[in-house]
Amino acid sequence: MIDETKIQEAVKLFLEGIGEDVNREGLVETPKRISSMCKELFSGIDKDAKEHLSKVFTAAHNELVLEKDITFYSVCEHHFLPFYGKVHIAYIPDGKVVGLSKLARTVEVYARRAQIQEQMTTQIADDIMEYLNPLGVMVVIEAEHMCMTMRGIKKPGSKTISFVTKGVFATDEVKQKLVFQLIKE
Repeated sequence: MIDETKIQEAVKLFLEGIGEDVNREGLVETPKRISSMCKELFSGIDKDAKEHLSKVFTAAHNELVLEKDITFYSVCEHHFLPFYGKVHIAYIPDGKVVGLSKLARTVEVYARRAQIQEQMTTQIADDIMEYLNPLGVMVVIEAEHMCMTMRGIKKPGSKTISFVTKGVFATDEVKQKLVFQLIKE
């Protein structure tokens, strides 16, 4: 549960800490705006992907399903700077499919919390395996990290790619290559 009062107090202390005047016209409402923003950015903390992935449909289809280019925005837990990009989810159903929007909602559950990309990739894959019981899943995330872009090494445009394979994708390189090929198209 987000405590907006604590966030507002912390923001005031932060502003004072960097030498700002918290009573300056442009900053008076900033603590309130930031606490409101935090409710949105960290709304996944108390959510469970089960809510989205438990509504499945019976389907005879057992070929590859790929939902690609799911845009996400998250916050790096190390520097509290944004990272953002695209998530691609491929799975091979075993009698059950999920509504496509539910895959995007699952991404949001994990993107809307302080996070690292590698962990987010695994969490999405693990939940799809647990709740859909597919023959396999592959999750690929491509992201730009502002901690690399605007501070530290300062390399804008650099991307980090992480992927996790489970089930048949873990051992079948042909299926992996097919997913990467489809993502590029």
